[in-house]
Amino acid sequence: QVQLAESGGGLVQAGGSLRLSCAASRRTASTYTMAWFRQAPGKEREFVAAVSGNGISTRYADSVKGRFTISRDNAKNTVSLQMNSLRLEDTAVYSCAAGRRFEVVQRLYDYWGQGTQVTVSS
Repeated sequence: QVQLAESGGGLVQAGGSLRLSCAASRRTASTYTMAWFRQAPGKEREFVAAVSGNGISTRYADSVKGRFTISRDNAKNTVSLQMNSLRLEDTAVYSCAAGRRFEVVQRLYDYWGQGTQVTVSS
């Protein structure tokens, strides 16, 4: 069992930056792909970014490529999402997830955090 806890959400103006963090309750290195998903009001949850167990491979949704960067620190069992050039449409609840496959499909992820709210204002 892996418990995940997100932090770092908040209110930011369009064009600004935020850094989200996710702490895992136990060692996830090399075993789990870590990913971020988001759910905007009235919309389905969508994939944002993923990083492989060894931290070498990453995948991003087209909507965030070039603006967001996912990274992990396996020594600390944490994964981060650096979000730059934020847009109004980035407003959502961002959730951290852990899964055994390097995929973008949310049903393949086994463990989920509670989520953290990110609100981008004009």
